[in-house]
Amino acid sequence: MATDVPPPPGGTDTRVQPPTEQFVAVQASEEFAELRRTHRRFAFPLTVAFIAWYLLYVLLSNYAGGFMGHKLFGNINVALVFGLAQFLTTFLIAWLYSRHAAAKLDPRAEAIKSRMEADA
Repeated sequence: MATDVPPPPGGTDTRVQPPTEQFVAVQASEEFAELRRTHRRFAFPLTVAFIAWYLLYVLLSNYAGGFMGHKLFGNINVALVFGLAQFLTTFLIAWLYSRHAAAKLDPRAEAIKSRMEADA
């Protein structure tokens, strides 16, 4: 929770911090609620999908050794491909989130921030 305690002496930041009441009011606003909904609609499904994908990999590694050990070509087997796909999906999700945040979250958050700073 934010407090009205001033920053430590010697700081170079001259911005005025909005009061706690303003943070609480913004948090209760419909605009902020919509920002949170937009974030959650993107983040939660992707998180669940990635965890399911990861657990599938772990379960197949533990209980389907024959399938995971199946050689696809050379020394490359299904387990290696699935393991590398874990890294690929991690970077893909990070890239998708970066695009989503830049397009949908950042402009709304910046509008809220600008309004708060103007009112402070």
